[in-house]
Amino acid sequence: MMNKLYVSPSRDGWRNLAVDEYFLDTIGPGDMMLYFYVNGSAVIIGRGQNPWAECNLAAMEQDGVQLVRRITGGGAVFHDAGNLNFSFIAGEKIYDVQRQLGMILRAVRALGIPCEFSGRNDLLADGRKFSGNAFCVRGHVCQHHGTLLISADLSRLQNYLNVDPRKLQAKGAKSVRSRVCNLSEFLPDLTCERMLAALKDAYRAEYGGYEELATENLDEAAIEPYVRKQASPEWRLGQTPRFDLEIENRFPWGNMQLLLTLRHGRVAALEAYTDANDADLADEVRLRLLNVPYGAESLSAALADSERAELRDLARFIREQAL
Repeated sequence: MMNKLYVSPSRDGWRNLAVDEYFLDTIGPGDMMLYFYVNGSAVIIGRGQNPWAECNLAAMEQDGVQLVRRITGGGAVFHDAGNLNFSFIAGEKIYDVQRQLGMILRAVRALGIPCEFSGRNDLLADGRKFSGNAFCVRGHVCQHHGTLLISADLSRLQNYLNVDPRKLQAKGAKSVRSRVCNLSEFLPDLTCERMLAALKDAYRAEYGGYEELATENLDEAAIEPYVRKQASPEWRLGQTPRFDLEIENRFPWGNMQLLLTLRHGRVAALEAYTDANDADLADEVRLRLLNVPYGAESLSAALADSERAELRDLARFIREQAL
């Protein structure tokens, strides 16, 4: 087993997320990688999200804010130089989310900031969220990445995200801003660099010694295809949706939006968007509903036998609709 650590010097969100995926595909099954990066101004959306609905793309373009799509599920977030992002990548026998989150908490507490883990993969200080997390599995290697709000400009969030008011109602909150916090509120002189030093100490204490990789030793030729993917409009934006029918509802686990194109009474094409944490959820919806006869009973039946509780919820909702 080898413990590794890499700190990206780049502020390019496309490159930083590309390196994150590169590590996922190349790390040895017996190794652990801890990767840190800071993005410039960027909106990071989940793999299953619809950027045309989630983001104010015109405002982002005007202000030079990158649109970046990660490979994991979940919702959209705004990154700036006050966010320190981390990624644990390890073989399945080493990977342990509770241990990894415990290491993050150890580092934050070492700075004198009381914090705790919440039941929805979030880390809280004074009851407010300072870190959200998302997950991916490829073969026998797993990824857990997230962000730490150090001194982010929380006021900019509302400029670029079209926050669904139903999401706020479901959380019983009046604003996104009231539910999140910067760690610098508790330690005013805290910087990303100081937080990074505490995290390195916690990593060493939890996992033992590690090798810190230098940027010049990375395989740039191997990383380049991942960068091209991240920068491509096809990955970030997809196609502008064209559809005959929209089905949308917010569930306890997140929003689901279906855009259906109908031909000869069947679903000829389908786009599925979700901010659920399950990154594969939208793909399964597409596979199950494509070419299914249009109608509440047939559509719901195509989903109802899934092992995923989310798809059974969606099946019940569709069955109740007068389609």
